[in-house]
Amino acid sequence: MAKQTINAMVSGGKASAGPPLGPAIGPTGISIQKVISAINEKTKDFAGIQVPVKVIIDTAAKDFEIEVGTPPMSALIIKELGIEKGAGNKDAVAGNITMDKVVKLAKMKRDSLNTPSLKNGVLQVLGTCVSLNITCEGKNAKEVIREVKQGAYDKLIKE
Repeated sequence: MAKQTINAMVSGGKASAGPPLGPAIGPTGISIQKVISAINEKTKDFAGIQVPVKVIIDTAAKDFEIEVGTPPMSALIIKELGIEKGAGNKDAVAGNITMDKVVKLAKMKRDSLNTPSLKNGVLQVLGTCVSLNITCEGKNAKEVIREVKQGAYDKLIKE
């Protein structure tokens, strides 16, 4: 059984038959439109975010399956805040996120964060906030990381 895997980043709900998907799928004999429709259906909840997608094609059976990864944490934070990107320089603040949203994002990405605890997931989200110059609860994300480690948000971060 011959299987071929195509990995690509697509805009949620807006994959197209253009590169990188079209040229990779075309030679397999599978309907490009069917694959694109399936990808768009599976990624529609990630509208406006780049999403990793894996198309596994069984060339013998002329069949395919789609696996959707989770978008990068930075993309989820930016979407959650409704901003276009993180701050361009270290003195500017790109936005402010609430701790409730940080916990929500940590839960969304939990399977791909490679950490057994929600608290560690929250710390990873806050670490991304540091790199994007995004504050949390109006404070520098590094300060909030210290507070999380000291247990200040334990009631909010319930497993």
